[in-house]
Amino acid sequence: MDDIFPHELPAGLMPAITSFLPEIREIRRDLHAHPELSFHEVRTTAVVTERLTAAGIPWRPVPGHTGAIAEVGAEQPAYRVALRADIDALPVRERTGLDWASTIPDVCHACGHDVHTAAVLGAGLILHTLEDELRERGIGVRLLFQPAEEVIPGGAHKLIEAHCMEGVDSVFAVHCDPSLDIGQVGLREGPITAACDSIRVELTGRGGHTSRPHLTEDLTFALAKIVTEVPAALSRRLDPRTGAAVVWGEVHAGRASNVIPSSGYAAGTLRMLDAEAWEMVGPLLHEIVHGVVAPYAVHAQLVRERGVPPVVNTAGAITALRTTAEAMGMAAVPTSQSLGGEDFSWYLAKVPGAMARLGTRTPGGRTFDLHQGDLIIDEESVRYAVELFTGVVFAGPLKPGD
Repeated sequence: MDDIFPHELPAGLMPAITSFLPEIREIRRDLHAHPELSFHEVRTTAVVTERLTAAGIPWRPVPGHTGAIAEVGAEQPAYRVALRADIDALPVRERTGLDWASTIPDVCHACGHDVHTAAVLGAGLILHTLEDELRERGIGVRLLFQPAEEVIPGGAHKLIEAHCMEGVDSVFAVHCDPSLDIGQVGLREGPITAACDSIRVELTGRGGHTSRPHLTEDLTFALAKIVTEVPAALSRRLDPRTGAAVVWGEVHAGRASNVIPSSGYAAGTLRMLDAEAWEMVGPLLHEIVHGVVAPYAVHAQLVRERGVPPVVNTAGAITALRTTAEAMGMAAVPTSQSLGGEDFSWYLAKVPGAMARLGTRTPGGRTFDLHQGDLIIDEESVRYAVELFTGVVFAGPLKPGD
């Protein structure tokens, strides 16, 4: 795509970014201090929409839910770019000690969604000051403030049901990556995340005294077999290139050491790199679960809640992000596919686009982990996210097949 920038970046873009950065940083700190869980992002939505209203940017709510959809630029554009932010937090206690740490007990932005939200809002405010230029170039920008990325099923469906993708030609997002330094943007063409489902195996059977296991259906023993043998059997029944992984997060059975319980369960996730195998794995998983418990005569029920397919970045969108990053003085670096799940994939099922990994590590500093209460994000990453979002808008329309 030699003409990825059909026009130069507007002369007023960088001055506008510089002008808005202090406010964007304050918005991010405010959101960080007041995190809200999935589908409960009432205050977060209000912070975003009140600022959009104050700027004169039209927006509409997501019917029946938190979140918002806003419009900037040409009303009938030659092409429209969507920028997506996920706005929810996690049920995790913050342990950073920051002045703007979470004020909500056992809830914090341990995945960086406060950065995503502030960056998309900031990009909208900046692009609004360049509205005339956007209209002259025939560019429309749709801002997607999505609730509930952290749960299954995620909030992307709610925005899609609200017609957020109608008239959109491409869609972009970033995800904080504490393994990359600020100023680095991790890019990968093709799959960058995995398919992810929530699974739960519930066992019931005749309990009894631990001195007489032969008179019971030893459910605890059977549950241990589920935990160890289901992942092992699945790995031998699927092509290893699918990257399938079952990992348990919860195992519950009984309350007394001398009592074999009559019920218990194991819950976790099923993750896969291959979208085609993900579509087909259901019957196989059911067969394996029932085969594992069959010798113990317990009853097993498998509950699989399908989550998200892999995020598959299109080639042209990655070229657009790479060119934008270089134009903005950032370092575009290759990144690998992860087993993390992301409901951004549902937008990419509609139009071309890509998710970039945003470096958030202070150079030479500690490498934090996502979904942990001690996560600290270098605040300079907010500026780079804003630059990437605003710049890619001017990267031109993606060609068919991109």
